[in-house]
Amino acid sequence: MNYIGSKLSLIDFLVETIDEVVGTKDGEGLIFGDLFAGTGIVGATFKEKGYTVKSNDIQYYSYVLNKHFIENNSPIDTEILDYLNNIDGVDGFIYKNYCAGSGSGRNYFTDYNGRKCDAIRIELEKLYENKKINTSQYFYFLASLLESIDKYANTASVYGAFLKHIKKSAQRKFKLELLPIVDGGKNGMVYNEDINELILSVEGDVLYLDPPYNHRQYSSNYHLLETIARYDNPDIRGKTGLRNDDSEQKSKFCSVRTVEEEFDFLIKNAKFKYIFLSYNNEGLMPLEKIEEIMSKYGEYSVYTQDYRRFRADKEENRNHKSSKTIEYLHCLKKSLAN
Repeated sequence: MNYIGSKLSLIDFLVETIDEVVGTKDGEGLIFGDLFAGTGIVGATFKEKGYTVKSNDIQYYSYVLNKHFIENNSPIDTEILDYLNNIDGVDGFIYKNYCAGSGSGRNYFTDYNGRKCDAIRIELEKLYENKKINTSQYFYFLASLLESIDKYANTASVYGAFLKHIKKSAQRKFKLELLPIVDGGKNGMVYNEDINELILSVEGDVLYLDPPYNHRQYSSNYHLLETIARYDNPDIRGKTGLRNDDSEQKSKFCSVRTVEEEFDFLIKNAKFKYIFLSYNNEGLMPLEKIEEIMSKYGEYSVYTQDYRRFRADKEENRNHKSSKTIEYLHCLKKSLAN
């Protein structure tokens, strides 16, 4: 998934740095917190290394993805895949509100793909409610639906806008493809909470933080994935069909007025020995402020890596002077007194 802030291209840098600072490559017996989890790439990587992962994100679609990657292990029965791929499409919420043929005025998916997405999502809920599939299967197939349908979206990359004409990749007929199953650490746990509420009740050994860096809210950029994940027939508004309840998921880390206070609270209350923060040189918090806050609570250090800028569309690209930013991995060995 082409995701804002994805750490896929930085994963080697993160793993090598965290291994070096913590002093181990084996996570057995250790708890790893990934509390701004996004698509789950970091948590899944450390699960493979043997850590028990505690994952969290305020977005429900992220919760679904991580329920699969973190809590599921082999084997999982996938016998219903062919059945789901062969059911007929229906005129459900996605078709009625996000496909041009319905008269909605929105062009996020072709009519065929919107109907197919609706049919699979509705059927998954029925199968789960009727106990024809278990919880592991439910989140496996739902996570796979989110990942698969994103490949057919008629957008430049995020769901803040749709394209006027159907692009080539969005014209293909939808096919549900299953995500990999990540085997590794045991007894992982996934949450769907505000991080500064959750931090008061979780603890562990290594905490990785990847908060939003700027004003872009994930709730508006990925609202359609949120609706597919919840399938709760929400009230929507505007040209792009944003959820009316999206204010409940807006992050205080996306506001220059609140980010420093929120970050200080988070670091102060984190009950983890090692804390790592990913942030770049164009974020809302100045690098000096990050160092100042983290240094209050223990031994601070920082590592850097060049990082290709996230690009959503050509118009945005023209507004940037550089194609790269510098990714900082801020490290804190927290004092026991804190």
